[in-house]
Amino acid sequence: MIVDRPSARARIREAFSVHPAVALTGPRQCGKTTLAREIASDMPECAFFDLEDAADRQRLQAPHQALGNLHGLVVIDEIQREPGLFETLRVLVDRPGNAAQFLVLGSASPSLVRRVSESLAGRVGLVDLSGFDLSEVGPGSWRRLWLRGGFPRAFLAPDDHASSVWRENFVQTFLERDIPQLGITVPAATLRRFWTMLAHYSGQKWNAAELARALGSSEVTARRYLDILSGAFMVRALPPWFANVRKRQVRSPKIYLRDTGLLHTLLGLETGDDVAGHPKMGASFEGLVVEQLAARFGTGALYFWATHGGAEVDVLLMHSGRCYGFECKFADAPGTTRSMRTALNDLDLTHLWVIYPGDEAYPLDDRISVLPVTQIPALAMPPGVGGERTTKT
Repeated sequence: MIVDRPSARARIREAFSVHPAVALTGPRQCGKTTLAREIASDMPECAFFDLEDAADRQRLQAPHQALGNLHGLVVIDEIQREPGLFETLRVLVDRPGNAAQFLVLGSASPSLVRRVSESLAGRVGLVDLSGFDLSEVGPGSWRRLWLRGGFPRAFLAPDDHASSVWRENFVQTFLERDIPQLGITVPAATLRRFWTMLAHYSGQKWNAAELARALGSSEVTARRYLDILSGAFMVRALPPWFANVRKRQVRSPKIYLRDTGLLHTLLGLETGDDVAGHPKMGASFEGLVVEQLAARFGTGALYFWATHGGAEVDVLLMHSGRCYGFECKFADAPGTTRSMRTALNDLDLTHLWVIYPGDEAYPLDDRISVLPVTQIPALAMPPGVGGERTTKT
């Protein structure tokens, strides 16, 4: 099975239209190298460097000599292994008459490899690539995507057991090899324990004190571990939205494991029946929805909202100056709740969708609709009603 990724290619082309360099970031094994090779195959001139290859690392020991005379597309894979190259790239892209475009691939976010933003500020476009999403695998494969996650080898494995084995090996390799290569000195067993704790907290609000007590460490340490896993694209911290309402609002982010397949691995779940019988099934489905919304609308526009009185919206989307809400319900026929109506009024939501695992979309009232998870990739925003009164403070 070959999975096409036209949206990702389009985002890279768009970034190159305004920048001489593009950083394609995302977790290891999510398909960055395959995508880069597909793009390179369409270019008349291309040079490819893989920094996990000893020969390529040796070629780049003199980076100005190796890269200075190249034309067309230059791809540098796993650039976080040689962060000093960012300084060289800054010099090269600033040359008068520069004839090369640089596509750098990395398995750590710019916040974790700070030289990306420091050395290439204003010169590099950032494109975040996750695993497969519903627009790529098709609606008929949504349960497979939910169970196995979006990593290509996990999703495309011949059966659920093979997928589970691959994901377990991925977790072990990530902790024992990838994290140390980033210069992070945290024992693999300790970070796995924390990661597993986050799996049990997935879909809940971040509570550093509670996690620190469970880990037997300080809150500072717990936050550091969260930053490490977030920077390596394993965890998503969905930020809170603060609105001008006369209610005490939650100011902590909501935590999700970005790949539901890895979530199930850390929870010890291998089959669909295992997931269906687990207390975290609803949180797992919610995590799937969050990632599909991120794939559809981008991560920078997504928030969640909650008050200490109990009103809550799982996901808020800011789009074209308007505010939209999403609630996730693993139910056959979800209906409205008091919390939904409170959020609808307090936040002046243009529309609120209830995402569920069924097949039919239907309205609940003028501004609330039920939507199958499979229809997220094609979701279009309805026209606004009234003015935008919600602001972030």
